[in-house]
Amino acid sequence: MNPNLALLQPYPFEKLNKLKTEAKVTTDLPHIALSIGEPKHTSPDFVLKAMADNLDKLANYPTTKGIPELRQAISQWACERFSLNGLDSETQILPVNGTREAIFAFTQAVVEAKPDALVVSPNPFYQIYEGAAYLAGAKPHYLPCLEENGFNPDFDAVPESVWQNTQILFICSPGNPTGAVIELDELKKLIALSDKYDFIIASDECYSEIYIDSVDAPVGLLQACAELGRDDYKNCVVFHSLSKRSNLPGLRSGFVAGDASVLTPFFQYRTYHGCAMSIPNQIASIAAWGDEEHVKENRRLYTQKFNAVLEILSPVMNVQQSDASFYLWANTPINEEVFAQRLFAEQQVTVLPGSYLSRTIDGINPGHNRIRMALVAEVDECIEAAQRIRSLIESL
Repeated sequence: MNPNLALLQPYPFEKLNKLKTEAKVTTDLPHIALSIGEPKHTSPDFVLKAMADNLDKLANYPTTKGIPELRQAISQWACERFSLNGLDSETQILPVNGTREAIFAFTQAVVEAKPDALVVSPNPFYQIYEGAAYLAGAKPHYLPCLEENGFNPDFDAVPESVWQNTQILFICSPGNPTGAVIELDELKKLIALSDKYDFIIASDECYSEIYIDSVDAPVGLLQACAELGRDDYKNCVVFHSLSKRSNLPGLRSGFVAGDASVLTPFFQYRTYHGCAMSIPNQIASIAAWGDEEHVKENRRLYTQKFNAVLEILSPVMNVQQSDASFYLWANTPINEEVFAQRLFAEQQVTVLPGSYLSRTIDGINPGHNRIRMALVAEVDECIEAAQRIRSLIESL
């Protein structure tokens, strides 16, 4: 077996399940899950119809590169959304089966395994960054995302020795679990660091379309490149998905876009990887990327939930509106694991302890005394969950 498998920690939801099995449930209230970031809004009917109308194409092998129409639809969406001067559908875009498999595969293809190889990521983080780094033969290096820095990494505090050994810098904007957005000037600063130290910036932007109606849309890494006149997107790649944007987590559809000199060898890797998206899924994806009305309705529903939940919780809990995404990254009045376990046992609401998404570095765990709440349930359920959370806090 690959010895690096021993370096992997249990997935956060394995830890959560163990925590729940050890709880003594004292209520018969119906369960409400705010723990997993799985959208529960209705999938668009026109997307489902596009898939159903093309099920006969399951008789055809899909190609790794995807059909040209899908790559063109992605290019058009990305150029309009991020004000790009162009995104070549032939060389700068690859369809993928969701961002999880793409991030993992990308890391395996890019990393040159050697003792000092680093994959740098935010802390807390999406656990795939860490696992992919270990299994590619690199070491993860964590940048704390603390409240005093707007829940983004303090890139200015990173030692030069770290940048010198960095092969991939993962950024997540909007962030999981914090919802923090990295601003345009900061992205431009990272691009300059990439030029100086020759590392790849991999920007996970799968929450980019979930933001409050009254604020500007989050910026993206390729947008920063375009403003700098870097239409080759040198050393920059982005990951996008239909899971959150279009309420299609089961479709497993997304894309990687950016530097063609990076995507070309990654494409070759994928031809061996065996991960082509089925043609009905591709046609359904074309329909989804081509429509914005369902995305606007999606945002309206999340905005409604944020407003209602924050009105209930703000008087008793240190919790603020996140920049984007559908998460709240809230302080707990007691240890986050104890809080989550008691919340499940006494109120039948499941949230994720923040420490399960973080690592303790130099004695600091950014997830300590925090929980992640995913406002993915229906509006009424989210309101009910918030009322139960408030009840628990008031009983402490």
